[in-house]
Amino acid sequence: MRLSWQAFTELLRCTLRGHLRNRLALVLAVAFIPVWIAVARLCTSDQVVRIWLAAISAPVSAPASQVGQVASALGAVTMVAGFITFTETFQSREMDRRLLLAGYPRLPILLAKLAAVALPAALLAFYTTILLWISLPVRHAGPLALALAGAGLAYGGIGLLLGSLVRGELEGFFLIIMLSLVDTGLQNPVFNTLMDVAGVSALPLYGVNQLALGSALTPHIPWSHGLLSLTWSAATGALALLVLHTHRPSRSPWFHRKRVQAG
Repeated sequence: MRLSWQAFTELLRCTLRGHLRNRLALVLAVAFIPVWIAVARLCTSDQVVRIWLAAISAPVSAPASQVGQVASALGAVTMVAGFITFTETFQSREMDRRLLLAGYPRLPILLAKLAAVALPAALLAFYTTILLWISLPVRHAGPLALALAGAGLAYGGIGLLLGSLVRGELEGFFLIIMLSLVDTGLQNPVFNTLMDVAGVSALPLYGVNQLALGSALTPHIPWSHGLLSLTWSAATGALALLVLHTHRPSRSPWFHRKRVQAG
C-alpha cells in the first residue's frame, strides 16, 4: 500500500508538471475564458428572454446576455479542460508504457491522471466563477462553481479517454472541439429554443448547464442535476482504466522493482 501511494504521488507530480509545461493550455485558461465570456456579453442583446428550466420545472426570465455568458463560460471550461487533459495524456502514453514495463502498477497511474483531471477542473471553475461574479449578478456563487467544476470533470474525463484511444493528436482535438460545440450549442437556451429535444439530457453538459443556469439566475439550486456530470466523469475514467489495462503491458510487479533497487 505504501509503495502504491508513493507511485501515485510521484505520477501525480509528473502529470501536473506536464500541465504546467503546456503553455498553450495555460494561455487558453487565462485568456480564452474571459474573452469568450466578454464576446457573449457584447454579441448578445440585453433583451429579456423567457426560457424553460427543466431542473426547477418552471420558466425563467433573464436578459439574453446573462444567459449567454453562463452558457459560454461552461463551453469555455469544457474546451480548455478537454484540451489540457487530452494533450497531457496523449503525449505521456509512451512514458506510461515504460513505467508499466519498469514495474509501476496500473491503478496508481490512472488514479494519478484522474486526480490531475480534478485539480485543473477545480482551478478553472474557481477562476471562471470569479469572472462571472464580476460580470453578472450571480445568485449563488458556490453552486455555480460546482457546476463549472462538473463541466471540467466531464470533459476532462473525455480528454483522458481520447488521449488513451486516438492515434493522432489532431483527431483528438477535432473530436473534443466538435463534441463541445454540439453539446454547448444544444444546451444554450438563447440559441436553442427547443430545449426538450430528444437526447439532450444524455449529453455531458445537460446536468451542469441546468445547475449553472439555476444557480446564477434563479433563487433555486437544482443540486441533483450536478451529479450527472460525475456520472460522465466516472464512466470515462472507467473506460480509460480498461484501455490502460488492455493496451499497456506490465512486466514485473512494483514491489519486485523496489526490491531489485534496494539490492
